[in-house]
Amino acid sequence: MRISAAGPAFFPVFAALHRECFARSWDEAAFAGLFDTPGTFGLIAVADDSAPVGLCLYRVVADQAEILTIGVLPQARGTGAGRALIAEAAADAAVRGAARLFLEVSVNNAAARRLYAATGFIPIGLRKNYYKEQVDGAMIPVDAEILAKNLG
Repeated sequence: MRISAAGPAFFPVFAALHRECFARSWDEAAFAGLFDTPGTFGLIAVADDSAPVGLCLYRVVADQAEILTIGVLPQARGTGAGRALIAEAAADAAVRGAARLFLEVSVNNAAARRLYAATGFIPIGLRKNYYKEQVDGAMIPVDAEILAKNLG
């Protein structure tokens, strides 16, 4: 597994990966808009066969950083790609001066919540009705847990 910095040339790859990872995905224009914001950085996880298997987009502002999105292809989950993306984003954010790294996760996403706990994130809050998720064929509001990890 290799983690590489990825910028605007990777918008099509980001969009394709996001589409495979999430029911409500972001397109190339969404990634372009996010990269227009100063302090936004991207990472791609590449498998040993050189195929992209994951992405992470994060932003660093002053002494705080936030993971805006992170995803690993379903067939590559459990391979360490998510853990490696988090480690690289955290290390880079710390070098850029961030003392804490934040993210949000659906309270229904048990696998992601386990990964985040295993990588040092702790719950610090809740955003009510933050996501819309399909449950039993209907789109329903779902809470987001806010997590934080101290860096450095």
